[in-house]
Amino acid sequence: MWRYIGGRVLFALVTIYVAVTFNFVLFRVLPGDAVHSLARVPNASPTLVAQLTKEFGLDRSPWEQYVSYLRELLHGNMGVSFVDKQPVWDNLMEMLGNSVMLALAGTIVGIALGIVTGVASAWWRGRFLGSSTTATAIFFYSVPAQWLALMLLMWFAGVLPTHGMIDPYLTDTSFLGRAVDVAKHMFLPAVTMAIILYGGYTLVVRSAMLESLGEDYVLTARAKGLPPRRILRSYALRNAMLPTVTLIGLSLSSIVGGSTLLETVFSWPGIGYATYQAVLQRDYPTLQGAFLILTVVVVFVNLLTDLLYFRLDPRIRT
Repeated sequence: MWRYIGGRVLFALVTIYVAVTFNFVLFRVLPGDAVHSLARVPNASPTLVAQLTKEFGLDRSPWEQYVSYLRELLHGNMGVSFVDKQPVWDNLMEMLGNSVMLALAGTIVGIALGIVTGVASAWWRGRFLGSSTTATAIFFYSVPAQWLALMLLMWFAGVLPTHGMIDPYLTDTSFLGRAVDVAKHMFLPAVTMAIILYGGYTLVVRSAMLESLGEDYVLTARAKGLPPRRILRSYALRNAMLPTVTLIGLSLSSIVGGSTLLETVFSWPGIGYATYQAVLQRDYPTLQGAFLILTVVVVFVNLLTDLLYFRLDPRIRT
């Protein structure tokens, strides 16, 4: 047990270290002049260039820069944004919270719909309900997320907020008033995410349920005359959840890391939208910080998924 857990934790730490090193190297071999990006003005004077080069330690050797980079990271210092001159860590932590909130809302709804429709599709296989739920899941699984987001924007414009996270002209500034306004702004992107995820979850749960329903222990339970609801809940569904747990972990980490498209369409102030803006503005410290934070999130969620799967599946423990 502890050997397995230690191995997964060690693998996660090595992955993060490799990502940190890659993050350092990548943004120093890209085309372009970081010093002139720092200056934020065309044809910067040699004096300004020399001052910025020394201020940000770019006059030191690559090894000295790398050691300093690791030391600053351990102290939670990711540098200062080129755009607003604010600490990158503070900016991205707030935006990461917004991304996680959106991802959790969309994922929870998508999981709930996917499990219900996946179980129904497998249980009533060959009937109208089973066939219709499967066809609907395949359709939404195949729909491009950007197209669906744009369609929802077009249909609900004027009815629900279509951009941002909170109304700048909000009059009710109480906690409840702000929470309701945030929920209204989050509705469309969360629904878009839930619909896209729902199709995949439905197909995975359906496949796992069909396999589980054909197992000997389910056939034995039926032969004993157990009620169908008990067979479904206590035998088939419990074992069908194992591959779903893995899918939940993988999809949650990929959603947080790959939410740039949805956040950009709806102008949701999350870390994906911040990454997109940083690319347009050549804000290298923000790009570096976003890449590193997203890597850590993905590795951490995958580690939790591995440990949860280890807890649920007795075959791994043996």
